[in-house]
Amino acid sequence: MEMLLGFLVLLACLVVGVRHGGIGLAVVSAIGLIVFTFGFGYKPGTPPVSVMLTIMAVVTCAGFLQTAGGLTVMLKYAEQFLRSNPKRITLYAPITTWFLTILCGTGHVVYTMFPIIYDIAIKEGIRPERPMAVASVSSQMGISASPVSVALVGFIGFFTAAGLPYTVLNLLMVSIPATFCGVVVAALWSYRRGKELADDPEFQELIKDPEAKEYVYGDSESLIGKEMPSSYYHSMYIFLIGIVVIAVLGNCPQLLPAFPNAKGVLKPISMTTVIQMIMLLMGAIMLFTCKVRAKDVGNSQVFRSGLVAVISVYGVAWMADTYFSNHMAFLKEVLGSAVQNYPWAYALIAFFTSKLVNSQAAAVSIVVPMALGIGTDPVIIISFISAIYGYFFLPTYPSDLACIGFDRSGTTKIGKYILNHSFMIPGLLGVFTGCCVGFVIAHILY
Repeated sequence: MEMLLGFLVLLACLVVGVRHGGIGLAVVSAIGLIVFTFGFGYKPGTPPVSVMLTIMAVVTCAGFLQTAGGLTVMLKYAEQFLRSNPKRITLYAPITTWFLTILCGTGHVVYTMFPIIYDIAIKEGIRPERPMAVASVSSQMGISASPVSVALVGFIGFFTAAGLPYTVLNLLMVSIPATFCGVVVAALWSYRRGKELADDPEFQELIKDPEAKEYVYGDSESLIGKEMPSSYYHSMYIFLIGIVVIAVLGNCPQLLPAFPNAKGVLKPISMTTVIQMIMLLMGAIMLFTCKVRAKDVGNSQVFRSGLVAVISVYGVAWMADTYFSNHMAFLKEVLGSAVQNYPWAYALIAFFTSKLVNSQAAAVSIVVPMALGIGTDPVIIISFISAIYGYFFLPTYPSDLACIGFDRSGTTKIGKYILNHSFMIPGLLGVFTGCCVGFVIAHILY
């Protein structure tokens, strides 16, 4: 009974906290933490300090990238690619948003791409819902495939804390092909979704009004042809070099400095420490070579979003660890055997936890330590890395809402029955395909 009451407290804090956003989730989690400690007598858990420090280093570097203009250059190249292949926008748009997220570590870059995708689709007579909805889904699927995303950093941090030998490259060798296959399958399905614009009575009724038609077919602002300072390009190159260095060092531990551990055995420094060092170093190089004012970095969208993620992970992970660590024996017996007998059980837990907290990073901070604690095979955790994206299930995530807003044709929408929204089937296809492909690849490799 006590365990059930504790779980209801945990669930209530998550549900209420999500309604107030990332920082709200963190402070509401403190209510659960106080109830567990002073009400139930649980020993307080441990906040994931190493994970949080790594996230801070990554978002600081990403903030410098955006402030220095490197992100703008990436978006310009993405637009050039899409406008050179307008007929295939339904396939190339989601691949582009997925790839941008991998490079930048955040799905928030998709906001700039929405008006471009819409403009290309409407000018080609393509139903905008087709490329736009799957592009929104794909931008979030790229998070688990990015070496500098908060979620993947979380995976590495928890694996390192558990003494597991998996590196950044080990995870990327599974997550990149798995999520890419998911993106492609979702895009191919989207090619024929919905009615053609000429046959859609709602759309045709809309454009009967000349003003509405002008609004629907109006031009969008373009980055093509805009001159950019050389420092913009330099910052992009510096950031990409940092990603490559992290990948190389993560796959070649012999290149890392080694120090004796408590038993006197030489051990290379952890990859979480390496990521922190490299990311801060790349930020420093941009500061001195790309005409960046350090005080402007704190105002960048990427930095602010990342900082919210850090605070969210801090609160929710601390609360979750307090609850789960005090019931670990029971969880090992029940959940451990369930996951061993039915590996897909872990994927479902990760999926719905992600929806519950509306964040892949927060879901990782809850599910991964619990899974490792009950003895789940780390290969299973890696296999279903795509399952940490489940917040498309209800159309409440900011990128999905923004996508609906940017579609001036009204074809991307929330359905009459809520669950029949534009993102549901692309999201389910993408995650399911990613999990299947990830399961096969992980078990072949590891």
